[in-house]
Amino acid sequence: MNILYADSHLLVVDKPAGLSVLPDGWEPESPYLLKTLEAAYNRLWVVHRLDKVTSGVMVFARTAEAHRALNMQFERREAHKVYHAIVNGTPAWDEHTARHPLRANVGHSHRTVVDTKRGKRAETRFRIVQREQAWALVEASPETGRTHQIRVHLSALGHPILGDVLYGAPPTDLIARPALHALSLTFIHPSSGKLVTFSADYPQDFAQVLAKPPLRTVLRTDDRSLKTDH
Repeated sequence: MNILYADSHLLVVDKPAGLSVLPDGWEPESPYLLKTLEAAYNRLWVVHRLDKVTSGVMVFARTAEAHRALNMQFERREAHKVYHAIVNGTPAWDEHTARHPLRANVGHSHRTVVDTKRGKRAETRFRIVQREQAWALVEASPETGRTHQIRVHLSALGHPILGDVLYGAPPTDLIARPALHALSLTFIHPSSGKLVTFSADYPQDFAQVLAKPPLRTVLRTDDRSLKTDH
């Protein structure tokens, strides 16, 4: 486990993809992040969560007082979270704010869906970081904290996250999970009162997608036919 920061009040980690934060209802005996960390750091309090398939920055409280202080910041949206996602296709916009209302835990797959009548308010600000022919690297800053919010908003915009077949992405061999990474987290330290920011580098699977040579279209002058190569 990559520990980004630890003191008597906080523990900040770089969560690996594929590990649940809390016990999985379908696989209760499987290892999970909280249990793994408590084996080394004793009692911890969960402040926020990341999806099992998502990598990146998470903070845990080490005291009940720190937990209360951090919970208040997250509830008031005073903590600032930044994610990076690799999406299918290239959006026409450079910046966009999605405000589709969302309803969670729908159907047997427990998906989150856009529901204009019964959904809860949800807002995510997006910004294009890098464009390629087949995909784009997008920065996401959620203003609310709905389940699967970034994944559903990008899908609703017509650009599902690469590898996110649950929300409409086509199958791919580029990455074995949705390409979503919690890049940074900013909040006020509950003891010092100072504004702190923690960030996590891209994991290997995410970085490998970005490192691949971009697909490009080549126009052959002999027969005017198009082909795609690397």
